[in-house]
Amino acid sequence: MTHPTGAQDEPPYLRIVGEIRRRITAGELAPGDRVPSTRQVAREWDVASATAAKALTALRVEGLVEARPRTGTVVAARPAATPPPHRRPSPAPAHEGDLTLDRIVRAAIDIADAEGLSALSMRGVAARLGVAAMSPYRYVPSKDDLVLLMADAAFGEESYPADPADAPGPEDWRSRVELGGRTLWALYRRHPWLAQLGSLTRPLLVPNLMVHGEWVLTALDGHGLDPTTLFDVHVLLYSHVQGLAVHLEWEAHAEATTGQSEDEWMAHRAPALRKLVDSGRFPAFTKAVGAFENGYDLRLDALFELGLKALLDGLTPLIEGRPQD
Repeated sequence: MTHPTGAQDEPPYLRIVGEIRRRITAGELAPGDRVPSTRQVAREWDVASATAAKALTALRVEGLVEARPRTGTVVAARPAATPPPHRRPSPAPAHEGDLTLDRIVRAAIDIADAEGLSALSMRGVAARLGVAAMSPYRYVPSKDDLVLLMADAAFGEESYPADPADAPGPEDWRSRVELGGRTLWALYRRHPWLAQLGSLTRPLLVPNLMVHGEWVLTALDGHGLDPTTLFDVHVLLYSHVQGLAVHLEWEAHAEATTGQSEDEWMAHRAPALRKLVDSGRFPAFTKAVGAFENGYDLRLDALFELGLKALLDGLTPLIEGRPQD
């Protein structure tokens, strides 16, 4: 299908961005209306799913559309001011002399936030900043090194009270641990790619992640736990946060590659679910599913809070039942 959105020599994804932007500014798509999914865009413009996903990502970066849980991508309530048609959505180009390591790291974080870590490349960062492809290498030797700098910067966006008067007391270990867990969860929510970077067995060793670990270890210290138990509890709490957070990036990737929201994906699998229910082999599952009027609504934020409370309730006898140092 041919769309009169601009010169044919511009990248296909920019022609798609231009047309959807036109529909929004012309009022054909109103705030709250769903925009075409990745699959619909790919079919309408006869492009690959990756190109369609890139176009929708560019619209999100511009502020024209936003992703809403269990709804999909919709026109933003108050679309931000947009660049002229066919202009690549990126920060103002940097002159080579203005390029800094901080600008490189922030541009890389913006790409990972919008498109996922798999979309990150040194060349892409250079293009986003409007500099020569090799320029970022003068500041950071490799993509792996850049990712570590990104993680350190992202984890450093939140900190803890430095003034003892503003922080829970040492005896209030639970409030301190809750603050640490919720702070980390907020960071993973803001930057879902962070949860993909390190496993429990091969942890990510960057200073600003250590700040969060130090906060929790300090909260647990002084309650009579031996060093092994102290670290076991710390790792268990951290794994709860990270273990749920990995699904944030997985779901975003799945929606981009399949063109289906979570609800659409489940709707297509309704026959398989019905087959399991009707088999009679899983009575507890059938009973639980039958109790929902509109299906089970999986809410990661609610699961995080439920799991955190369950963990702390279970750990309370261990921590408070020992003589304090």
